[in-house]
Amino acid sequence: MKTFVARALSFARIGLFVSLFLMPGMAAAQQAAPKVVFETSMGNFVLELDREHAPATVENFLRYVREGHFEGTVFYRVVPGFIIQAGSFGADGKPRGVHDPIPLETANTPPNSRGAITMAHGDDPNSARAEFFINLADNTSLDRLPDDLENKTGFSAFGRVIEGMEIVDAIAMAPLNGGVGPFPDAAPMTPIVIQKVDILN
Repeated sequence: MKTFVARALSFARIGLFVSLFLMPGMAAAQQAAPKVVFETSMGNFVLELDREHAPATVENFLRYVREGHFEGTVFYRVVPGFIIQAGSFGADGKPRGVHDPIPLETANTPPNSRGAITMAHGDDPNSARAEFFINLADNTSLDRLPDDLENKTGFSAFGRVIEGMEIVDAIAMAPLNGGVGPFPDAAPMTPIVIQKVDILN
């Protein structure tokens, strides 16, 4: 009986040790930065999202990804040397339904540097929904103002392109004046379609 109890305690200690050993790795896996792949008619690129500095913005974006919102939409605004923009407009120029807007989250977000993905918004800084853009250059004019103590300025960068920036650059070189969407002069002549979006981890 004593031997049985000793063995049971020994196995319990081993189990506890293994659990303690695995817990940090499991936690790290759960907290790993989400990665998302965009499959487009011009090729694929991969984003790594910054949940640490823009948690609400990232979760909003992932919600649209999970719902398949972006699939079949197009890059409807291309400004060479500045941004490419997409979100809710199909090749026919018609918008898709969106959720309620989210609050601006620029207090701790990184700068709008080349390759950063950023939420677009209107005159109201708390009006971002599903529209996003990718910076083609270091666009410091889009960053939060240094003296902004109320989180009312700038645009929230919430991740960056980690693979396929050459595809983003190729999209930026597309012939324009496609006449589609809210920026008809900046729309590519041939629609550049987001075919599929998947969360990798």
